[in-house]
Amino acid sequence: RAGARLVVVDPRRTDLASMAELHLPIRPGTDIAFANALVNIIISRGWADERFIAERTEGFEALRGIVAGYEPEKVARLCHIPVADLYRTAEIYARAERAPIIYCLGVTEHTSGTQNVMALSNLAMVVGKYGRPGCGINPLRGQNNVQGACDMGCEPHNLPGYQRYDAPGVMEKFERVWGRALPRETGLRATQVFGAAAEGRVRGLFIFGEDPIVTDPNTAHVRAGLEALDLLVVDELFMTPTAELADVVLPGSAYVEKEGTFSNTERRVQRVRKAVDAPGDARLDTWIFAELMRRMGYPETLDTAADIMDEIALVDPDFGGISHARLDAGESLQWPCPSKDHPGTPILHVGAFKRGRGYFYPTEYQEPDEAPDEDYPILMSTGRMLYHYNNGAMTHRTEGLERLASQSYIQLNETDAHALGIAQGDRVRVSSRRGAIETQAWVGDRVGEGEAFMTFHFAEGNPNVVANDATDPLCFIPEFKVCAVRVAKTADAPVPGHLSGLHEPALL
Repeated sequence: RAGARLVVVDPRRTDLASMAELHLPIRPGTDIAFANALVNIIISRGWADERFIAERTEGFEALRGIVAGYEPEKVARLCHIPVADLYRTAEIYARAERAPIIYCLGVTEHTSGTQNVMALSNLAMVVGKYGRPGCGINPLRGQNNVQGACDMGCEPHNLPGYQRYDAPGVMEKFERVWGRALPRETGLRATQVFGAAAEGRVRGLFIFGEDPIVTDPNTAHVRAGLEALDLLVVDELFMTPTAELADVVLPGSAYVEKEGTFSNTERRVQRVRKAVDAPGDARLDTWIFAELMRRMGYPETLDTAADIMDEIALVDPDFGGISHARLDAGESLQWPCPSKDHPGTPILHVGAFKRGRGYFYPTEYQEPDEAPDEDYPILMSTGRMLYHYNNGAMTHRTEGLERLASQSYIQLNETDAHALGIAQGDRVRVSSRRGAIETQAWVGDRVGEGEAFMTFHFAEGNPNVVANDATDPLCFIPEFKVCAVRVAKTADAPVPGHLSGLHEPALL
């Protein structure tokens, strides 16, 4: 609206795409080929930042050799986009004084998700768009404190501050502060837990603020893992489908009922202040954790969110200068903030990368884990809609939002729908190699031919029943964005419900 040039790369024609100067509806799963073709064009047209490459990076010649094989004409056919749009995108991005790359789960939820991100990093480095205002690689987080959860070590190989457990001196530092010897083995990723539970390698699970029965792929696999546990404890606000399977449900508290911080996508640590009392027997999550620790034999003494933040500052160098006192005094702090007199760091990688030189990662296109075939000819992606949040545990209880959108749907291309005898609003059966669901058809031109899209906010007609649970081998995120399905009209009449009234659902 202020005059910026916007390019949207998205398989679907979203509301944001309608605002863009250029929309490239690339075929799901072709991100690396797309990025490599842009680098190919930038190098061949002389738009690369040769000084930046020479002074601040390594591995460029190897990448140059790789992208030479990604001729724009060939990649355009693979991505199902006009080759002219590839050239135009490369020019807009490369020649802009400032241009950020902003991405979300459409890039990461693939078996090549880590490689996809590295391909975008290559693209930014080749034109020197790091360490400057309005540049860089910027992941938009799906929830309001995903960044903060990662910062606090919610990964099996990291401790708070992205400190690897096997780095010299790291474990010893935490052991001094916590007064206990810590295990040296790497734990499981979240997506690995359910298979381990089904095999008997995980016997108990404590889940808080998560509903994997609704949000994780291959629902039958998740349910089998949860039902095999000896003990399942769920700390929740509502009786979700996952909580219904629990042996013990602990009543947690919502964000407006507690003190603390959220860290947003630009690493800004934001104070959250209590607005209302928790209802009934609900307890602070921190109280629940501390009480469990005490009953299991650890003398936990941290009582307040401010106390916990002060301990974080002791063990995490990036948070060394952040405290509730500074935030409450009105300071706006972005980590790294290593000392109490440090102003915070608005932009990363200024002058140098954390690792020294930026590494051009040799990314190569790879096919998704599952491709359409004669039995399952449609490529389906899953994602969000504007009106609902994650598993819908909160938003389904919001009357106004339920009036706008109260049931599952599948977006189909009008050409495919006509060939299948499916009309707007028909009940359809969506099947994959993992199961089948029924939902409502939304027919139009939002998705390309041979493609489909579903949201996962509804327990009934949830695409995660049919979604592929194959994962990226490095970060183990599931391939939500590519799944081969078959769609057929059912004999059932449409189920009463709202699909945004007479209007198409607004999609993120």
